[in-house]
Amino acid sequence: MTQSIERAKIRRITGNIFKGSVGNLIEWYDWYVYTAFAVYFSSQFFPKGDPTSQLLNTAAIFAVGFLMRPIGSLLLGRYADRNGRRAALTLSISVMAGGSLIIACTPSYGTIGVLAPIILVLARLLQGLSLGGEYGTSATYLSEMATSGRRGFYSSFQYVTLIAGQLVALGVQIILQQVLSEPDLKSWGWRIPFVIGALGALAVLWLRRTMDESEQFSKMSSESRASAGTVRALMKHPKAVLTVIGLTLGGTVAFYTYTTYLQKYMVNTVGLQKEVVSWINFIALLVFVVLQPLAGMLSDRIGRRPLLLCFGIFGTLLTVPLFLILEDAKNPIGAFLLMLVGLIIVTGYTSINAIVKAELFPTEVRALGVGFPYGLTVAVFGGTAEFIALWFKSIGAESLFYYYVAACIAISFFVYWRMGESSKVSQIEAELDASKKKK
Repeated sequence: MTQSIERAKIRRITGNIFKGSVGNLIEWYDWYVYTAFAVYFSSQFFPKGDPTSQLLNTAAIFAVGFLMRPIGSLLLGRYADRNGRRAALTLSISVMAGGSLIIACTPSYGTIGVLAPIILVLARLLQGLSLGGEYGTSATYLSEMATSGRRGFYSSFQYVTLIAGQLVALGVQIILQQVLSEPDLKSWGWRIPFVIGALGALAVLWLRRTMDESEQFSKMSSESRASAGTVRALMKHPKAVLTVIGLTLGGTVAFYTYTTYLQKYMVNTVGLQKEVVSWINFIALLVFVVLQPLAGMLSDRIGRRPLLLCFGIFGTLLTVPLFLILEDAKNPIGAFLLMLVGLIIVTGYTSINAIVKAELFPTEVRALGVGFPYGLTVAVFGGTAEFIALWFKSIGAESLFYYYVAACIAISFFVYWRMGESSKVSQIEAELDASKKKK
């Protein structure tokens, strides 16, 4: 009887984590479709000119979308801490669906002129708002729903689905590249993935309405609810806020460099064909997905800090050599292996960053605490990584970008070195222990 109850509990936890994760997948698919298809639609939204200039414009809008992420994390983080994780996750997916649909339906520059890039910016602002709220709330929900001793494993699925969203975007890109000609992709085919994203978001909206609320939020005391989700309450935890900023800085720059910018780098700098680069990215990211739960499981056994330190050390020392070698990697297999090395290094951050941040804050400000300082850091550093890289390339100093990435990782390494082991001082576990003692 006890075993059947335990199995039912595990199934329920797994079901809720799936519902939370699949929504995360769609959100990130919608976000990544933009950069995956930028090489095709950039000419549709801007005047004719140099392809690098058009890509620079689309990269700038990609960065502008990131500026909304702190605002989204502030608004939806507050909403999640006051009204529940499920309600906030449902709202965020609705906003993302709207942004994708707008992009899919926006006429080209040749049809409506300057209104085309303006509408594109507005749509990306909506998507940035949605994604900003999604990250903190999703990380909080997965961390709270996971069982004690397996929180690293379960919370790693945030990046499993995050990367899976990019994989789906790349998969759609590969399929369309096979069935449509490049002129068709540039003319109208690029709209298809945005329509898919909008429809997928509507399906997830229904799933998220059937999720359970996390037990920790449901049992939050009336005293805690009174100040839940306020910036004043968050500022009672300044060390935790600064820790989130510090541990995110290097991780977000490295992540967007190796997963987002590298695709354009292989085309524009290395000189590989777009179709070949799509396959390199797809296979490398597939391996990256598999690594996340393995690393998350490892963190449950040895702690979170050792993985962060490994990322900091190897990221600082190997980023510049990896890019310098990649510059001359005309062989697709060599390019794939170099990208894979970079992704293995980044796994030390991606697999556990959600649970590390969630363990730093109490329930009443957890979604806001995880999301807001993260959103600020990503807006300043992650969202601008691609733009900075392209800018360095445009002035003929692309190699300086490699050193910039290494320097950002080095700063985060210092934070990892100074911080304690979050699993040993976890606010999540402390609250659960306190609740058991009251019983």
